[in-house]
Amino acid sequence: MVCRKLFHLLTLLPLLPFVLAHKEPKTEQEIETQRALQRAAYYCAPAVAEFTAARKRRFAQKVLGTNNVQSALPGYEDLFADGTFVDGSAQDADQKQLMECSPVRESHMQNNTCVLTPVVTEGPYYHKEGHPIRTNIAEYQIGLLTYLDIGVIDVNTCKPLPNVLVDIWQANATGHYAGHPDPLPELRDEKPQVGGKRSGLLSAFPRTKFEETWLRGAWPTDENGVVQFTTIFPGYYTGRATHIHTKVFTSWEPLPNGTFRSPSSSSSSPSSSSSSSSSSPSSRGLAHVGQFFFQDSLNLQIDKMWPYSTNPIKHTHGRTRNWRDSLNIFEDSHGPEGEYDPVFRMELLGGVITQGLGGFITMGINASADLDNWWKG
Repeated sequence: MVCRKLFHLLTLLPLLPFVLAHKEPKTEQEIETQRALQRAAYYCAPAVAEFTAARKRRFAQKVLGTNNVQSALPGYEDLFADGTFVDGSAQDADQKQLMECSPVRESHMQNNTCVLTPVVTEGPYYHKEGHPIRTNIAEYQIGLLTYLDIGVIDVNTCKPLPNVLVDIWQANATGHYAGHPDPLPELRDEKPQVGGKRSGLLSAFPRTKFEETWLRGAWPTDENGVVQFTTIFPGYYTGRATHIHTKVFTSWEPLPNGTFRSPSSSSSSPSSSSSSSSSSPSSRGLAHVGQFFFQDSLNLQIDKMWPYSTNPIKHTHGRTRNWRDSLNIFEDSHGPEGEYDPVFRMELLGGVITQGLGGFITMGINASADLDNWWKG
């Protein structure tokens, strides 16, 4: 696909060194720069639809198995062991037959366009150091098995981006983040904010368990610009819609302990840092900050399942619906014109929901962006 009008739209993007992901654009130049990025990604929508559809077809083929016989729910290695998608012209008759009987719903994919950046805050629970490089982030957390298939494209070219590091982190089934189990002692009886943009929120819980890493991890995209994670469906906490956080790094440094550091979070400059992605489109580090969401109807069904049903605020403050998300994060994730979709498209892994879910989404990012890696609140 040829992306037209991109040159004109993207000429504004390199002009500003600020980080729109962490604050609202206020000046006319900031607002126009953000809109230019989002309009540019809009022109990539057909490429994104094709990109996502091919991945879902490949996934469906693996779930269904060969000869239209599914003897058992496939494991992680069965689903994600090799390439993430294949070109339709390379499929044989058996594969085409599998596609015809698969549960893939193409109409859903057409609306799953770009999750754009910069748009929203990273939140207070990101660990600037210590996120493991791994694809299975669940550890021993209990919850509904969830596979995430995340594609990354560059809005400058509408092409998939290989070898960029996708970093994600999320709450567990009862709404807690690794390392942050309790509020400050003096805030144990704090009540959620009433009214205003921060409605429903509590003060951030401090990090007190530095050894905890569950539901945190990062992995580079493959040659097709795709990365997959094994996790559990996230739980909810007061004031926020159910979500998963993400960052994308175009340059990073692996550490001996199995974690990574980005140039923008280290004391050294990007030009002097050792990078594991020398062939990536940029050596600047952080290129994306965003959040993913899920359909409210799905959230409500999973609320009935254990251990989600044991969420401590279920019968007090309760779940925050997408449309009431504090700080307008869910709304902001759709872009100024509301043209973009930050919601995972989910598929059943088995015959019933309790066997797990697979989620698909594609991010459109500006690979030449240069964002600093710290939270501004």
